Amino acid sequence: MAFLMKSMLSNQVKNLGLGGGGEENKEESTPSDPAAAAGMTREEYEEYQKQMVEEKMERDAAFAQKKAERACLRVHLREKYRLPKSELDENQIQMAGDDVGLPEDLAKMVAEDQVEEEDKDSILGQLQNIQNMDMDAIKEKAQATFTEMKQAAEQKCSVM
Repeated sequence: MAFLMKSMLSNQVKNLGLGGGGEENKEESTPSDPAAAAGMTREEYEEYQKQMVEEKMERDAAFAQKKAERACLRVHLREKYRLPKSELDENQIQMAGDDVGLPEDLAKMVAEDQVEEEDKDSILGQLQNIQNMDMDAIKEKAQATFTEMKQAAEQKCSVM
């Protein structure tokens, strides 16, 4: 009877996690083969690993392509605003290897900006800017400049 009570209580204590014997069973039950641990056969596990490696390579290639596109955009902006070139951007473009261009959305935005700048540089764009000017301020500035020049001329010239 004591044996029966001892075995029942020890099983209950082990289930609570307070016993010391449960850890040994866990180590023995864990398979050393990772395929068996994942519940697959060896061939399935190898195929799974190949797929994982291929997916990682695809993700890395897509990431490198995106980095190269961003670098291409930065290079474009540096050329547009006449900023110094960056070797890091050029290296990223070279690492991508493929013919890297601006993404379609960004290319559309750049094209729209160029059209707007061309419009501003044209004669019609300049005429529209004239309408927005403050003529009174320009007139006052011209008169002030003229009077300054007249005074400077009077001081230097003895005839005036």
